[in-house]
Amino acid sequence: MPIYAYKCSACGFAKDALQKMSDSPLTVCPACGASAFEKQVTAAGFQLKGSGWYVTDFRDGGGKKSEAATAPAASGDGAAKSADAPAAAPSPAPAPAPAPAPAAKSAD
Repeated sequence: MPIYAYKCSACGFAKDALQKMSDSPLTVCPACGASAFEKQVTAAGFQLKGSGWYVTDFRDGGGKKSEAATAPAASGDGAAKSADAPAAAPSPAPAPAPAPAPAAKSAD
């Protein structure tokens, strides 16, 4: 059942009411008794939570997901920055350093 916000235009009393969608709206203010109790337009809170949602799911991109969006982020700021920046190509690993020459034995 949705929660509706009401406000009296006569006295300014505000109240949230849990009602069925089929219920008739409240019209009488419980504080002053005036017939000026009206529904308010409010924004609904909406968040996508859980492991099935990614930052890029609802953006333009032809359904492509970047590697940065699928990898878990270490911090919240890093995830936002990496999602806005294009993914960089992985750099090749550096070549191993040559082994040092054996030390010469000193004559005692």
